[in-house]
Amino acid sequence: MAELQTTYLTNLASGFAGQVANGENSNRISRTVEDAGGIGFGTPVYRGSGDRGCTATVGTLATFLGFTIAHEALGLVAGGTADEYAQYDSAGILTSGAIYVAVKGAVTDGAALTVGAGAGLADLIGATAADATHIATGWIADETVTDGICRIVKR
Repeated sequence: MAELQTTYLTNLASGFAGQVANGENSNRISRTVEDAGGIGFGTPVYRGSGDRGCTATVGTLATFLGFTIAHEALGLVAGGTADEYAQYDSAGILTSGAIYVAVKGAVTDGAALTVGAGAGLADLIGATAADATHIATGWIADETVTDGICRIVKR
Protein backbone atom coordinates (compact mmCIF):
# COMPACT_ATOMS: atom_id res chain seq x y z
CA MET A 1 0.00 0.00 0.00
CA ALA A 2 1.30 3.47 -0.89
CA GLU A 3 2.20 5.82 1.92
CA LEU A 4 0.16 9.01 1.87
CA GLN A 5 2.19 10.92 4.42
CA THR A 6 5.67 10.15 5.65
CA THR A 7 6.64 13.34 7.49
CA TYR A 8 4.91 15.20 10.30
CA LEU A 9 5.33 18.59 11.91
CA THR A 10 7.05 18.58 15.28
CA ASN A 11 4.66 21.19 16.68
CA LEU A 12 1.06 21.05 15.55
CA ALA A 13 -0.99 24.25 15.55
CA SER A 14 -2.78 24.69 18.86
CA GLY A 15 -5.80 26.37 17.28
CA PHE A 16 -7.06 28.76 14.62
CA ALA A 17 -8.50 32.27 14.69
CA GLY A 18 -11.98 32.28 16.19
CA GLN A 19 -11.76 28.79 17.68
CA VAL A 20 -13.17 28.62 21.21
CA ALA A 21 -10.19 27.30 23.16
CA ASN A 22 -11.85 25.12 25.76
CA GLY A 23 -15.01 24.46 27.74
CA GLU A 24 -14.48 26.91 30.58
CA ASN A 25 -17.24 29.35 31.47
CA SER A 26 -17.85 31.86 28.72
CA ASN A 27 -20.44 34.31 27.50
CA ARG A 28 -21.61 34.23 23.89
CA ILE A 29 -23.89 36.62 22.10
CA SER A 30 -24.98 37.02 18.48
CA ARG A 31 -25.25 40.15 16.38
CA THR A 32 -25.99 40.88 12.73
CA VAL A 33 -22.91 41.67 10.60
CA GLU A 34 -23.21 45.15 9.09
CA ASP A 35 -19.90 45.24 7.15
CA ALA A 36 -20.34 44.79 3.38
CA GLY A 37 -16.97 42.98 3.24
CA GLY A 38 -17.90 40.61 6.06
CA ILE A 39 -16.04 39.98 9.31
CA GLY A 40 -13.33 37.35 9.74
CA PHE A 41 -13.19 34.81 12.54
CA GLY A 42 -11.30 35.84 15.68
CA THR A 43 -11.78 39.52 14.84
CA PRO A 44 -12.54 42.20 17.42
CA VAL A 45 -16.04 43.57 16.88
CA TYR A 46 -17.90 46.66 18.03
CA ARG A 47 -21.52 47.75 18.30
CA GLY A 48 -22.91 48.57 14.88
CA SER A 49 -25.14 51.44 13.86
CA GLY A 50 -28.30 49.33 13.87
CA ASP A 51 -29.97 47.59 16.78
CA ARG A 52 -28.26 44.23 17.42
CA GLY A 53 -25.66 44.98 14.71
CA CYS A 54 -21.89 44.60 14.83
CA THR A 55 -18.97 45.90 12.84
CA ALA A 56 -15.21 45.33 12.61
CA THR A 57 -14.73 49.09 12.19
CA VAL A 58 -12.70 50.10 15.22
CA GLY A 59 -14.76 51.91 17.80
CA THR A 60 -14.10 52.69 21.45
CA LEU A 61 -13.84 50.68 24.63
CA ALA A 62 -17.51 51.52 25.27
CA THR A 63 -18.55 49.96 21.93
CA PHE A 64 -16.17 46.96 22.05
CA LEU A 65 -18.15 43.70 22.21
CA GLY A 66 -15.60 40.86 21.97
CA PHE A 67 -14.21 38.50 19.32
CA THR A 68 -16.02 36.60 16.57
CA ILE A 69 -16.35 32.84 17.04
CA ALA A 70 -15.48 30.55 14.12
CA HIS A 71 -18.46 28.73 12.66
CA GLU A 72 -17.72 25.48 10.85
CA ALA A 73 -21.05 25.33 9.02
CA LEU A 74 -20.62 28.51 6.98
CA GLY A 75 -20.14 27.82 3.30
CA LEU A 76 -18.03 29.70 0.78
CA VAL A 77 -19.35 33.08 -0.26
CA ALA A 78 -18.85 34.71 -3.66
CA GLY A 79 -15.55 36.57 -3.55
CA GLY A 80 -15.01 35.60 0.09
CA THR A 81 -13.73 32.73 2.15
CA ALA A 82 -15.16 30.21 4.57
CA ASP A 83 -13.32 31.94 7.42
CA GLU A 84 -15.66 34.89 7.76
CA TYR A 85 -19.21 35.95 8.39
CA ALA A 86 -20.82 37.64 5.37
CA GLN A 87 -22.89 40.81 5.62
CA TYR A 88 -26.25 40.13 7.34
CA ASP A 89 -25.02 36.84 8.87
CA SER A 90 -25.69 36.33 12.55
CA ALA A 91 -22.17 36.34 14.03
CA GLY A 92 -21.32 34.50 17.22
CA ILE A 93 -19.28 36.76 19.55
CA LEU A 94 -17.37 35.69 22.65
CA THR A 95 -17.56 38.44 25.28
CA SER A 96 -15.70 36.40 27.91
CA GLY A 97 -14.04 32.99 28.04
CA ALA A 98 -11.10 31.62 26.04
CA ILE A 99 -10.59 31.98 22.26
CA TYR A 100 -7.76 31.92 19.72
CA VAL A 101 -6.94 35.10 17.79
CA ALA A 102 -4.09 36.32 15.58
CA VAL A 103 -1.78 38.68 17.48
CA LYS A 104 0.75 41.16 16.11
CA GLY A 105 4.13 41.42 17.80
CA ALA A 106 5.29 39.63 20.93
CA VAL A 107 2.81 38.86 23.69
CA THR A 108 3.61 37.01 26.89
CA ASP A 109 1.46 34.85 29.13
CA GLY A 110 -0.63 37.20 31.28
CA ALA A 111 -0.02 40.32 29.16
CA ALA A 112 -2.96 42.72 28.86
CA LEU A 113 -4.12 42.96 25.24
CA THR A 114 -5.14 46.01 23.27
CA VAL A 115 -6.65 46.59 19.86
CA GLY A 116 -5.11 49.24 17.64
CA ALA A 117 -7.25 52.27 16.74
CA GLY A 118 -6.47 55.29 14.60
CA ALA A 119 -2.70 55.48 14.04
CA GLY A 120 -2.28 52.24 16.04
CA LEU A 121 -4.58 50.25 13.76
CA ALA A 122 -1.63 48.51 12.11
CA ASP A 123 -0.80 47.04 15.53
CA LEU A 124 -4.00 44.95 15.42
CA ILE A 125 -4.35 42.78 18.56
CA GLY A 126 -1.25 42.93 20.75
CA ALA A 127 0.39 43.84 24.03
CA THR A 128 0.97 47.53 23.27
CA ALA A 129 0.08 49.70 26.27
CA ALA A 130 -3.36 51.30 26.17
CA ASP A 131 -3.22 54.90 24.95
CA ALA A 132 -4.96 57.23 22.50
CA THR A 133 -4.44 54.73 19.64
CA HIS A 134 -4.79 51.42 21.53
CA ILE A 135 -8.02 50.27 23.21
CA ALA A 136 -7.66 48.19 26.39
CA THR A 137 -9.90 45.15 25.88
CA GLY A 138 -9.89 43.50 29.29
CA TRP A 139 -8.54 40.32 27.65
CA ILE A 140 -5.13 38.80 28.46
CA ALA A 141 -2.80 36.46 26.60
CA ASP A 142 -2.92 32.90 27.94
CA GLU A 143 0.36 31.89 26.29
CA THR A 144 3.54 33.44 24.89
CA VAL A 145 3.43 34.04 21.11
CA THR A 146 5.07 36.31 18.53
CA ASP A 147 3.09 37.21 15.39
CA GLY A 148 0.76 34.25 15.35
CA ILE A 149 -2.26 32.49 16.78
CA CYS A 150 -2.61 33.04 20.53
CA ARG A 151 -5.07 31.75 23.11
CA ILE A 152 -6.55 34.74 24.96
CA VAL A 153 -8.88 34.83 27.96
CA LYS A 154 -11.21 37.10 29.84
CA ARG A 155 -12.47 35.65 33.09
